Amino acid sequence: MCGIAGILDEHASGPPQAGELRTMIETLHHRGPDGYGFFTDAACGLAHARLSIIDLSTGEQPIHNEDRTVWVVLNGEIFNYIELRAQLQAAGHAFYTQSDTEVIVHLYEQHGDDFVHHLNGQFAIALWDQKRSRLVLARDRTGIRPLFHTRHDGRLLFASEIKALFALDGVPRRLDPVALGDTMTYWSTLEPDTVFQGVRCLPAGCLLAIEAGREHLTQYWDWSFARDSSASTRSIEDWASELRALLIDSVRLQLRADVPVGAYLSGGLDSSAIAALVRLYTGAKLRTFSVAFDDPEFDESGYQEQMAKHLGTEHTRVLCRPGDIARIFARMVWHTEAPVLRTAPAPLMLLSERVRAEGYKVVLTGEGADEVFAGYDLFKEAKIRRFWGRFPQSGIRPLLLRRLYPYLKHSPVAGGAFAERFFGSDLARLDHPCFAHATRWTATRRIWQFFSPEWRAQLGQRDPFASALARLGRDFSDWPPLGRDQYFEAHTLLSGYLLSSQGDRVAMANSIEGRFPFLDHRVIELASRMPPSLKIRGLNEKYVLKRAVGDLLPAQVVARTKQPYRAPDSQSFFVGGRPTDEVADLLSARRLRAAGYFDPVAVGKLVEKCRAGRAIGFADNMAFVGILSTMMLDEQLIRGRAPVATPAPMSAAAS
Repeated sequence: MCGIAGILDEHASGPPQAGELRTMIETLHHRGPDGYGFFTDAACGLAHARLSIIDLSTGEQPIHNEDRTVWVVLNGEIFNYIELRAQLQAAGHAFYTQSDTEVIVHLYEQHGDDFVHHLNGQFAIALWDQKRSRLVLARDRTGIRPLFHTRHDGRLLFASEIKALFALDGVPRRLDPVALGDTMTYWSTLEPDTVFQGVRCLPAGCLLAIEAGREHLTQYWDWSFARDSSASTRSIEDWASELRALLIDSVRLQLRADVPVGAYLSGGLDSSAIAALVRLYTGAKLRTFSVAFDDPEFDESGYQEQMAKHLGTEHTRVLCRPGDIARIFARMVWHTEAPVLRTAPAPLMLLSERVRAEGYKVVLTGEGADEVFAGYDLFKEAKIRRFWGRFPQSGIRPLLLRRLYPYLKHSPVAGGAFAERFFGSDLARLDHPCFAHATRWTATRRIWQFFSPEWRAQLGQRDPFASALARLGRDFSDWPPLGRDQYFEAHTLLSGYLLSSQGDRVAMANSIEGRFPFLDHRVIELASRMPPSLKIRGLNEKYVLKRAVGDLLPAQVVARTKQPYRAPDSQSFFVGGRPTDEVADLLSARRLRAAGYFDPVAVGKLVEKCRAGRAIGFADNMAFVGILSTMMLDEQLIRGRAPVATPAPMSAAAS
């Protein structure tokens, strides 16, 4: 795991300078605190900040091929590098390091741009082919590792984080109204947009080649679902057996490192399954880590301790209180580089801080299982709404909604007639590809009411369904409804928020590499061939996963209802009915008017509601956190005032 940056001179504007590259890469020191490496020629410059995990002694980047004509920097890991290395050596390629990165230059020599198809990993790659004056940027299949680019003064700038682009003088810094509106709808922008005008991300599963002034973007992988898997004659036992074997192999590959590897343990099925597979099938000694809360609504520490005891792991628990969230939130936004609608990334940044303090650099997590095996209540909600939509006059079918969201103190399905009206909207659009997400996007988009009149005018009447289809549209006609639901979840919440703000960014803030065995593309492809009934059996989510790993876990963990990871939101920023000084300043009418994004009167009413403890629903809390994080982003990356870290009180963590 590392940070990368670079400059391509496209119009003879000036060769990249070593000082420019150093300025860019030094902003990413948290991603790679173990040293810097550079390459420059007349047209291209590459920079690398290293976090040593594989080949600790000789794996400095940039790395080159035999005749030093192909150069590469990598952010991430190539898990199958040992197997690839053997194949490439048999084909006559000579290696000078033991690094996983070196297989990339030889694969490129052997296969050209098809080299990405051979990689099992999580990566952002920048490769410079000197002979052809050709730059290749590539990103892993599900978007685990970030890669951003912008054009300025005839040059292409690219880096692992946007702040490295802004480190160079003159690069414009402005928020994009449409992208900000999308964030306040989908929880993230739609790739390749970012919230900054002129800055784009390389979409997941894509390769961008730039040569002779021409740019070519190729999507080499995407989520896809079987046309008609319902007629499969395979037994559940066969599917579960194949899945278990593949998960074991995925875990085996992702344990490859020259440093100790730990695991996050939330207490749910997914992280528990990964920890169990590590402990029982690899023989590796395992250290587990978790975050706990003093509010029972969010706390899962009982299940965490049960799993740690079941597996016999040495376990460390970090206790997060609301004051800790407020204390760390600004630094969290500095790393996410995007507005967030929930505070959930903040405790995970505290957790990664503790992991690093314990001497670890790598952790395995259960992220991705809910998208791959349909674990969220959203998928069950869509199934019930489709069932209801086939007989909308029924008074019994909507009652099934009451079986959802049992972990919420203020459940959205507990509102009687109001809840039925809300969840019963759009029942006439059962076949719309975005049907499952209608309720979430509608609820989140209520944040738009807090935009200033000027920003609302720029957004117009943007239709979230049409916008998502235009950006993500493909032929969904022969996919099962659940497949369509999973596709949009993977391309919005997963890639744009969970793997970014709640994943890579808060882990790498403390130089921790997260690894995700459930997002091995082979696991995704196997699950996508399965009949939907193997993922949701009745209203029993992740059914096939439970059959595959259930015998490895305590019965209570397997049987418990899915409880998404959450953290206290607006209440974290008020003490004794008073907002923190930072909140009082950033959300003051003066600061809001100066920034121009939000209506000071509307925001003032929201702050008062939160201060009085009356913001108990999702909509108010998402609006408060989204507005606050946007104002922090404006302060930090538009106005250039980076946050100052504040030390944690001694009582903030316990193990």
